[in-house]
Amino acid sequence: MNPSRVYWNLSVPALYEEALRRGEASVAANGPLVAYTGTHTGRSPNDKFVVDEPSCHDKVWWGDVNKPISTEKFDRLYADMMAYLDGKDLFAVDAYAGADPAHRLPIRVITQFAWHNLFARHMFVAETDPAEHAKHRPEFTVIDAPYFKADPAIHGTRSDCFICLSFARRVVIIGGTSYAGEIKKSIFTVMNYLLPQRDVMPMHCSANTDDHGDTALFFGLSGTGKTTLSSDPARRLIGDDEHGWSPQGVFNFEGGCYAKMIKLSAEAEPQIYSTTQRFGTVLENVVMDPETRVLDFDADTLTENTRGAYPLSFIDNFEVTGQGQHPRNIVMLTADAFGVLPPIAKLTPQAAMYHFLSGYTARLAGTEKGVTEPKATFSTCFGAPFLPLPPNVYAKLLGERIATYQANVWLVNTGWSGGPHGVGKRMKIAHTRAMITAALTGQLNAVTYDVHPIFNLAMPTTCPGVPAEVLSPRNTWADKVAYDTQAQKLATMFTTNFRKFEASVSADVTAAGPRG
Repeated sequence: MNPSRVYWNLSVPALYEEALRRGEASVAANGPLVAYTGTHTGRSPNDKFVVDEPSCHDKVWWGDVNKPISTEKFDRLYADMMAYLDGKDLFAVDAYAGADPAHRLPIRVITQFAWHNLFARHMFVAETDPAEHAKHRPEFTVIDAPYFKADPAIHGTRSDCFICLSFARRVVIIGGTSYAGEIKKSIFTVMNYLLPQRDVMPMHCSANTDDHGDTALFFGLSGTGKTTLSSDPARRLIGDDEHGWSPQGVFNFEGGCYAKMIKLSAEAEPQIYSTTQRFGTVLENVVMDPETRVLDFDADTLTENTRGAYPLSFIDNFEVTGQGQHPRNIVMLTADAFGVLPPIAKLTPQAAMYHFLSGYTARLAGTEKGVTEPKATFSTCFGAPFLPLPPNVYAKLLGERIATYQANVWLVNTGWSGGPHGVGKRMKIAHTRAMITAALTGQLNAVTYDVHPIFNLAMPTTCPGVPAEVLSPRNTWADKVAYDTQAQKLATMFTTNFRKFEASVSADVTAAGPRG
């Protein structure tokens, strides 16, 4: 690769200038940078490959998530990509994945777009010491060239888009897509491979803490509320998406947040909204009036997956160190569009393992062609697309840490109540926040619990700030028989999905699941 020029570690204003000069993005009212990603408005999991090399062959969880590509095909793709970049301007940023110096990974991100480099600058942990910066030696490199397209016949890819990861060469190459999230998630995948081999549990979760060091984790798939619920004015945000849990405590992998922007409002999410009204934030696929430059967060004409990337310092109360103590509470979030799971339930350690391996949420009817009712999604460990190792590796680490540090575990449904999507109503965010506050502050320790007859979940009968009738999902349905039918249907989906784990977990973990 012989680029025309490499712009190293540019400041935010300089990257703005380059992005605008090259026509990559525009500036919205009040200062955020707005970019559009074209065809790819989200991740392309079917175009992600891991190079099948001797160093990782016996470790990787091969299958639909981790599809192999041969060394020969990767080498050809890499060489052709480097040739394509000859004579082109590139942008490079040196940073770290991981706020804990004991476990962080020095990385370098090289991009074709200036705005992608600004995205990477926000997403990873910056080195603020000039002397240390001068000594930076990356242990993994991401090379991102959206305009370079693969040839499946030559390169062995599925399409012209690709995300290829080589653990032997310690490099990720990305092409054929302008979606910046591929950069972030490729390094998350790397951390998910390296850290378990060092007795550190990587986690797809958000985290916050309070003045007394009381740390909480929030697991959940996209759209379940990880970012929203961890951005709590009464607590300091450690991070909104990716963390490690080491023998010393919890640490953020990132230096920023990558929040969903669809339907964002100043009333419901004031801290996140404030980031969209300032210089430095990068917005992806958010609709903007071309004349007034005013943003329309309700518009989904480009995608529902509108995004905003900004540094943690844009949040009023963030944890400067990016670290926290061992968590006292773990919250597993699900957005149940079937409307049958309780809004909050306390999990036994065995049930925690069951629901962690299940990783359930439900997509809405109408979000995919032909989908007329809610669609269950089971993403093991709440992050299957980013797990290069077998799921039991991560589940074992979680189980050991729950037992060692005596963490409370809660299942919280941020989805529907009173009926499925289209009939019931979305859980009020004020009620969800009240339930989480009660859980984190110990107010649910002394209340009585009822056990759900189908899902085998312990449901509190009272909670401060929440009407009692909301706490039992069956009570919110006008048609109780319809509720029972829907609940039994979802329970069967759970048990069917969990069969693939039964041989590798103890019988009490399987028994902690639904009874249907």
